[in-house]
Amino acid sequence: MRERKEKDSLGVVSVPEEALWGAQTQRAVENFPVSGLKPWGAFVWAMAMVKRAAAEVNGRLGLLDAEKAGAIAQAADEVLSGKWDSQFVVDPFQAGAGTSHNMNTNEVIANRATQLLGGEPGEYLVNPNDHVNMAQSTNDTIPTAIRLGVLWRLEELLSVVDGLADALDKKAKEFDPIVKSGRTHLQDAVPVRMGQEFGAYALAVHRDGERIRRAAEGVRRLGIGGTATGSGLNAHPEYHARMVETIQRIAGFKVYPSDNLFESMQSMADLADFSAALRTLALTMTRIANDFRLLSSGPSTGLDEIRLPAVQPGSSIMPGKVNPVLAEMTNMAMYHVIGCDTTVALASQAGQLELNVMMPIMAHNLFEMMQVMIGALKAFTEKCVVGIEANRAQAEGWLEKNAIIVTALNPVIGYQVGAALVKESLAKGTGIRELALAKAQAGELVHVREDRPVSVAEIESALSDLRKLTEGGIVK
Repeated sequence: MRERKEKDSLGVVSVPEEALWGAQTQRAVENFPVSGLKPWGAFVWAMAMVKRAAAEVNGRLGLLDAEKAGAIAQAADEVLSGKWDSQFVVDPFQAGAGTSHNMNTNEVIANRATQLLGGEPGEYLVNPNDHVNMAQSTNDTIPTAIRLGVLWRLEELLSVVDGLADALDKKAKEFDPIVKSGRTHLQDAVPVRMGQEFGAYALAVHRDGERIRRAAEGVRRLGIGGTATGSGLNAHPEYHARMVETIQRIAGFKVYPSDNLFESMQSMADLADFSAALRTLALTMTRIANDFRLLSSGPSTGLDEIRLPAVQPGSSIMPGKVNPVLAEMTNMAMYHVIGCDTTVALASQAGQLELNVMMPIMAHNLFEMMQVMIGALKAFTEKCVVGIEANRAQAEGWLEKNAIIVTALNPVIGYQVGAALVKESLAKGTGIRELALAKAQAGELVHVREDRPVSVAEIESALSDLRKLTEGGIVK
């Protein structure tokens, strides 16, 4: 491989001849061969957005030569388009705060801008520090870029969440005629409608989407212009406000100026809050996926109340076996999201004084959480939820065997007599309705409050329409 020589404050460094990165990036590549991971596209885009806006703002403030500002802006636009993704090569496990990420961006844009001005990589007609990084520090560009990267994918994420909630709601309406056995503690409980189960799933996902929207509002506050510690040293007094306005115009989404640049530098709480909202959705999705696996278990020896789409063979040895693979995938994806959130939380509390140096892993994990959540929920919705079928006969068959529907007789015969009926029903293998009617006909049931025999009509009224038991109130 042919190389060129570059020099930084520590000395001479060999860099691949065709690379757009420079000496500091090369040092980071050599110093941190940790995971083989590269920055997520959202992070590359967001860093380029900061540099693109800064070139325009500094140029308009008369601090940056118009030719250089134009070249930087054009180079940054190319990065924004994804043209130079291969040039962003620094491992997320790296020097604290993200100096290596920042310099990777500065060097790629500086070398590309140099090419646009007729020079060669390493010649630096545009300087990475003095020009591309003008009025900036790693300490304000990295937290700003994390926020912008989150916002860049926010609508995509929310669209997937809303799509899942809508799909579950459609199933709720489709399944509403089916009355089935409720279950608490994994034991028989009073009846519910399958539509009520799915409607609750839909609303839970919708509410988690609202939590994400709320948390994203805090992410919209940008601390760009705080430079090294929040004081704004080396930045024009108008730089912060102009940067926020310029980023909003170019990026096309709403952002706000920080009301305290020191807080924006010290605190990663907005990002931890957003991460926690994703974690909450992951917890909800874990529960729903687990329920799907349980409700579809069998089909011969499980609950078998719903049928999930068969998308692939389930066993290399057992012919004909089909597994709930989309639900299983969702479980694993959500466990990964929860693990990423734990890292974000620990990194967030690790800030010291004016800076949090754990930002690189926070950035990586936040963008990974969003990627995994988007991909997992999209697949779960399209390949599982929309194709779910209810096994009505099985669901209603289980309900017929459920002695706990005796709960509807509590206002008539009382709790203790009802408990005795359940015990006898289970021992004899007789349905509760059949047993209660026989005892009423024999005059063996006494009204709990009126000291008189319970009539057959009262038993029929309480138990003949099990759908009424799903609608609340006192059954008469």
